[in-house]
Amino acid sequence: MRIAIWNVNSLKARLNKVRWWLDRAAPDVLLMQETKLADTDVPTEAFAGAGYEMAHHGEGRWNGVAIVSRVGIADVVTNFGQPLGRARTEDTGDDEPLAEARMIAATCGGIRVVSLYAPNGRVVDSPFYYAKLDWFERLAGWLDEAADLSDAFVLGGDFNVAPADVDVWDPRLCHGGTHVSRPERDAFAALERRGLIDAYRRHQPKPGRYSWYDYRAGHFHKNYGMRIDHLLVSAPLAERVCWVEIDREARKGPPIPSDHAPVAMDVDAPGRPFDAGWAGALERIAARTRVR
Repeated sequence: MRIAIWNVNSLKARLNKVRWWLDRAAPDVLLMQETKLADTDVPTEAFAGAGYEMAHHGEGRWNGVAIVSRVGIADVVTNFGQPLGRARTEDTGDDEPLAEARMIAATCGGIRVVSLYAPNGRVVDSPFYYAKLDWFERLAGWLDEAADLSDAFVLGGDFNVAPADVDVWDPRLCHGGTHVSRPERDAFAALERRGLIDAYRRHQPKPGRYSWYDYRAGHFHKNYGMRIDHLLVSAPLAERVCWVEIDREARKGPPIPSDHAPVAMDVDAPGRPFDAGWAGALERIAARTRVR
């Protein structure tokens, strides 16, 4: 089984790109984040035509998470099993994450999967930053309450945290800012202490490979990125994972790309092969660096 995650940064804007990638990589389960759609606006027919069921949890302008699967969807839970509260500041995002569509879970092909979109945090020591830390505490509490980590379990999506300096292009520029601050990294480490394993880092120890790149200033072509999209898996499932990769080619256009690249892992047996584009890209980047 191939399970993938992808912050699509608007499913409406990126639907053709997502359909392209489903054909390219043939995931059995795709966990999407930042769909930016209300549940009534989800293009379920487009996914059904490609052989996928869909479960979606959205609110409209911001956030939104989804699971698409061709191996079934059962026992759906959203927002940690609680109804979304009404936001007190409806024109502001990220400050009330428990009133925002950021978490959906389901069982697909015998594996419990969770698609999550953590708050950005914006600026260290801001109200958005502390709301992000509170949201991670709620996530950790839900894992203790409702997750069976002795079975096959995946916590996947955009965590908006780079767990270590190796996960950013230049720790001197990032250190102390949001996504890399010590409290955020501690919140991520708290998930790992519960028994979850970073599937990508277990299989790909090399530095210099990232899942997110700013659209501005040619950051993608310079490989100035961050690894903030993660597949955390339970120990029993970790032993079944045989391959994990970030698809750098999907960060390119056309169609219009997201600022995130999908991350995919294979469980039990390899899925459809594709060239993620890292070898050639890193050679070109290294060559440009030598010229300078």
